[in-house]
Amino acid sequence: MSIKDQIFKNDSPWGGSPSGGGRGDGNGSGQRRQPPNIDDIIRKAQGSVGKIFPGGKGGNKPIYIGILILIILWGLSGLYRVLPDEQGVVLRFGQFVKTTQPGLNYHIPYPIERVLTPKVTKVNRIDVGFRSASDSGRSSGVGDVSEESLMLTGDENIVDIDYSVFWVIKDAGKFLFNIQSPLETVKAASETAMREVIAKSKIQSILTEGRSKIENEVQEITQGILDEYGSGIQITQVQTQKADPPNQVIDAFRDVQAARADRERSKNEAEAYANDVIPRARGEAEKILQQAEAYKKEVVAKAEGEASRFLAIYNEYEKAKQVTQERMYLETMEKVLADIDKVIIDKSSGSGVVPYLPLPELKKGQTQ
Repeated sequence: MSIKDQIFKNDSPWGGSPSGGGRGDGNGSGQRRQPPNIDDIIRKAQGSVGKIFPGGKGGNKPIYIGILILIILWGLSGLYRVLPDEQGVVLRFGQFVKTTQPGLNYHIPYPIERVLTPKVTKVNRIDVGFRSASDSGRSSGVGDVSEESLMLTGDENIVDIDYSVFWVIKDAGKFLFNIQSPLETVKAASETAMREVIAKSKIQSILTEGRSKIENEVQEITQGILDEYGSGIQITQVQTQKADPPNQVIDAFRDVQAARADRERSKNEAEAYANDVIPRARGEAEKILQQAEAYKKEVVAKAEGEASRFLAIYNEYEKAKQVTQERMYLETMEKVLADIDKVIIDKSSGSGVVPYLPLPELKKGQTQ
């Protein structure tokens, strides 16, 4: 059975029967809506036949009535309904005439015209490079088709790639009459597109992050080929199922991949260590520079202050040398004797007074 026989219904779902309502004009369809008035309808029909065939009398009138009823039934057989998931394809003497949309429609009754109503929303799938258990006739597992899956990459490697193509009918008329074998056409177009894209890609990209890009490119190229054929098919998705090196070298390739992964890991660890050490060293260097700059400013400011102080003292010394010398002596002794224990003896005191002032003991007493 061909794909068209699997997908489509070969005749109108209304068949040759006059179902579906009628026009309500008193003809045969009225018999179905108002059964109690069938006698009146028959009498009216007989009167009409009598007017059309005035020479008919007696037993000839029932024959005319039967012919008229058959004509009415034949006319009503042109009514047909297209379901929401279908498109109506009208054929006139076997030639495609037009496409009708879902709903109630009419065509010239058979044998002049007939209608096909293919399912246009059903998503069809084609597997390339492998066959599932249902397709291959086996009880379980997936069968590989190497003549479809083995392809040459842009860097002169071989890749074993399996993928699936999902498609729907976009235009039922073109689909039925422009291509003879839809399955083979979609499969050949997608395989051509995949080989073209793989031939421009590197194997590392195919096996890792480049799959989504490859799928999009294959879908665009396949759709372009089918549009050139006027196939009436819409490609909805290309899905990669597997992309590996050939089975003969897959173990060696996995070793290479593991080595590359170790290299990347070591590289990342080294970069992480460098990112940790270098900023820290830069911070320490900046800290040292700032400390040196602060020390420099401190020393310079202190030297400038000492120089200013010396100049101020010198100016005062020029004005009053004796006073300045005495002041400098006292300030110097104050600094020298500030942190040592001192004993003061007053030579000018009388003989009855001990010339000794116990300053340390007095200081301790004050502290206590």
